[in-house]
Amino acid sequence: MSPHCSLLLLLCVSLLPHLLPALPFEQRGFWDFAMDNFDSSDITTMMRDEEEGSAIGELPIPGPSICPFGCHCRLRVVQCSDLGLTEVPKNIPSDTKFLDLQNNRIRELKEDDFKGLTHLYGLSLRNNQISKVHPRTFVPLKHMQKLYFSKNLLTTIPRNLPTSLVELRIHENRIRTVSMGANPIHNSGFEPGAFKGLKLNYLRISEAKLTGVPKDLPESLNELHLDHNQIQAVELEDLKRYKNLYRLGLGFNHIRNIENGSLSYLQLLRELHLDNNRLTRVPRGLPEMKYLQVVYLHSNHIDRVGMDDFCPRGFGMKRTFYNGISLFGNPVNYWEVQPAAFRCVSDRLAVQFGNYKK
Repeated sequence: MSPHCSLLLLLCVSLLPHLLPALPFEQRGFWDFAMDNFDSSDITTMMRDEEEGSAIGELPIPGPSICPFGCHCRLRVVQCSDLGLTEVPKNIPSDTKFLDLQNNRIRELKEDDFKGLTHLYGLSLRNNQISKVHPRTFVPLKHMQKLYFSKNLLTTIPRNLPTSLVELRIHENRIRTVSMGANPIHNSGFEPGAFKGLKLNYLRISEAKLTGVPKDLPESLNELHLDHNQIQAVELEDLKRYKNLYRLGLGFNHIRNIENGSLSYLQLLRELHLDNNRLTRVPRGLPEMKYLQVVYLHSNHIDRVGMDDFCPRGFGMKRTFYNGISLFGNPVNYWEVQPAAFRCVSDRLAVQFGNYKK
C-alpha cells in the first residue's frame, strides 16, 4: 500500500502568505505530534483507509485484552506517550495497529519488545533516548509501514527493518559519518545494504552530519529529505538511483555546487528544496525537468538569473508551469532580471524576490 504522502515574478517587497515561512518542505503526519488534540474520528478514518489498501487481511476478533498500565487503548491504538517509560511496556494487545511510545525515556529496544504484534502498522518512538536496538527487534513486525524514530541517540540505522516499511523518519539522531581519506563528499555514513529489501516511499534524515548524498537508499523513494546536514556538493551520479522522486529536500546544507547533469535523472520531480545553502548560481538542468513546479533557492549567494535558468526555449517542452520560485535572501537585483526569464511561470505572483540583507 502506498502511503498518503502529501505536501514566486513579484517585483516588490511584499511577502506571499501561502509561502511564508518558506522553510524546507517537511511533511507533517499524525505521529509527528503529541496526541493532545487527538480526535478519535480521525484515527478511525485512517485505519479504514489503511485496512482497505493493505495486504494484511482480516484481523482476528480479539478476546479480552489488558491495556499496559498508564496507557490508553482504543480502536487498536495504544497510546503510551509522555509516561516517563524506560522500556517498552508489556501486555500490548496483539491486535494493535498503532503504538505511540514517543516522549519517554526508553534507552534500548530488546529482542522481544514487539513480539506478537504482527498486525502493527505504525510505531512512534520519537523523542526517547534510544541508542541500542537488538538486531531482531523488528523481526515480528512483518506488516509495519510507518516507523518514526526521530530525536533519539542512534548512531547507525537499525538492522533488519521490515521489508513492508514505506515511511522511515530518523532525523535528529547521532548517525555518524566515517572518514574516507581525502574525499569525504562521497561518504553517506551508512553501511552498504542498510536499506536492502525496503521499498520506502518517504525518508527523512536530517541533523545527521551527512557530508554527501547517500547512494544506497531505496530506489522506490518518492520523497527524500536530507535537510540540516553538511552536504557540500551534489555530484553527477549522486541522484542516479532516485528516478522516482517527487520531492527532494536539500535545504540547510553547505552545498556550493550542483554538477551539471546531476538533476537529469529526476524527470518526475515536482518540488526541489535547495534553500539555505551556498549556491552562487541557479542550478543547471531546471528547464529540462518537465514536471518541476516548486523551487526553493532562497538564502543562498545567487547574484544573477539568466534568461534560460528556469524555462526551456521553445514551446511544448515543459509539461507543467512553475507555481513557486523563491529567490529572496540572495544578492540578485530583481530589476536586472528579464521578465522573460519566468515565461514558464503560471502567475507573476509565483516568483518571490524580497529584500537581500548582507
